[in-house]
Amino acid sequence: MELFKMVAGYLTDWLSRNTQEKDSPLCDFQRIRHEVKPCDVLLVEGRSRVSQVIKQTTQSPWSHAMLYIGRLHDIEDDRVRQIVSKSYGGSPDEQLVIESELGVGTAIQPLNSYKGEHLRICRPKGISYSDSQKVVHYAISRLGMDYNVRQILDLARFFFPYSFLPRRLGSSLFQHSPGQETKTVCSTMIAEAFSFIHFPILPLVKHDGESGVQLFQRNPKLCTPSDFDYSPYFQIIKYPFLDYGHHADYRLLPWHGHGVLEGKEADFYMSSKQIRQLQKESSVDDESLQDSSFFLADNKKDGGESGPISTH
Repeated sequence: MELFKMVAGYLTDWLSRNTQEKDSPLCDFQRIRHEVKPCDVLLVEGRSRVSQVIKQTTQSPWSHAMLYIGRLHDIEDDRVRQIVSKSYGGSPDEQLVIESELGVGTAIQPLNSYKGEHLRICRPKGISYSDSQKVVHYAISRLGMDYNVRQILDLARFFFPYSFLPRRLGSSLFQHSPGQETKTVCSTMIAEAFSFIHFPILPLVKHDGESGVQLFQRNPKLCTPSDFDYSPYFQIIKYPFLDYGHHADYRLLPWHGHGVLEGKEADFYMSSKQIRQLQKESSVDDESLQDSSFFLADNKKDGGESGPISTH
C-alpha cells in the first residue's frame, strides 16, 4: 500500500509539474485583479503535462477552470465565510479562487498564484447577486474532494472512433452513486455549481409543441474548461497585456525597436526587419497596395483574366 502511494505521488508530481516556460504575458493581470467579480469563471492556459493532455483532448488552449469567490468579506453567509477562513489561513483581504487541481483536490488558492499565466474571464450573463452567492456556496461545499484523474481519461474516449473504444463501457461519466461522489475535476465542479441554480452553460435546446422550447442541462462530467469560453450565456472578458484600445491608432503600437527573439521565439514570431524583408521579396509595399493595376498584373501573371478580384 505504501509503495502504491509512493508511485501515485510520483506520477501525480510528474503530471502536474510545469514543463513549458512562461511565454511573454498575454493578459494584464493587474486589470484582471481589478475587474474580476465573485462567481466569474477564470480560464487558464496551463503548462503541465496533464494540461497538454486536456488541451489535445478538447482541442482548446484552455486546460483549467477555477471559480473566483472574492475576498473573505465578499461571502455573505457567515457559516460559509468561516469554512473559507479555516481552509485558507492567509490575509482576509486576499483575492481567492476555488479550484480542483491534480495532486491537491478541491481547494482554495490565492488569485496571485496565477500571476504571469494566460487568463480569461468568463462572466455569467444576467446572474442575480443571490444566485451568484449560491454558486459560490455550492463550490465551497465541495472543498476537500479529490481530483478525478479517471474522468479525464474517460473524457478522452469521445475523441476515439466509437467502434474502437465504446464511450459508455465502464466509463465513470455515466455512473452515479448518490452520496458517494468523492472526486471531481475543475470544470465539473464549476458546472455542477451553475447547474444547482439552473444556469445554462451549453444546454440542449429542444422544441416542445406546448411551451415552444425546452432546455436540458448537459452532464457536468462532460463539461470542459473551453465550454465556458464557447457558451453564449457567458460574457468573455479579455484584458490584453498591451491594449491598443487605449491608443489612438493600432499602427502606433511599438512594433519597432531593438528587442531580440530568443530560442523558440524565433520559430513562431517575426521581427519588423524580417517582415520588411518579406514585403521586399513579395514586391508588396504601401504604394503597390494602393495601385489597383498591381492586382490586375498579378492576376494576369498567374494566368487569370484581368478584371475585378473576387473576395469570396
